[in-house]
Amino acid sequence: MTESSANRQDRKNDIRYRATESIDEAPLIALAGGLAAGALLAALLPRTESEKRALRPVGERLTGTAKAAASAAKEAGQSRLAELGLTPEKGRETLRSLFEGAGDAAKTSAQAALSAARTRE
Repeated sequence: MTESSANRQDRKNDIRYRATESIDEAPLIALAGGLAAGALLAALLPRTESEKRALRPVGERLTGTAKAAASAAKEAGQSRLAELGLTPEKGRETLRSLFEGAGDAAKTSAQAALSAARTRE
């Protein structure tokens, strides 16, 4: 074995050892990493026609369910906000007031800091 070949073999063994140690120390992180890598690989590979045919009904059902759930959540949220008297206009007024108050607070803080710095001089 040549010197460079021996070095490469040592590096491979070192990498293998570190990977094994990491998996032993944090198996859940290793599992999550493996799942993420698998999901990435699955996303990059093109789907076959048989996969498309087999998964189309499931995808359509999931899409329909997700849309219905989002619609129900939106409707319930809007209804509850209306019950509380929180309209979009009141929300805008509240945000405007909040930003104005934060601006005033920042200005007051800056003036106090400047005043304190001047009296220390």
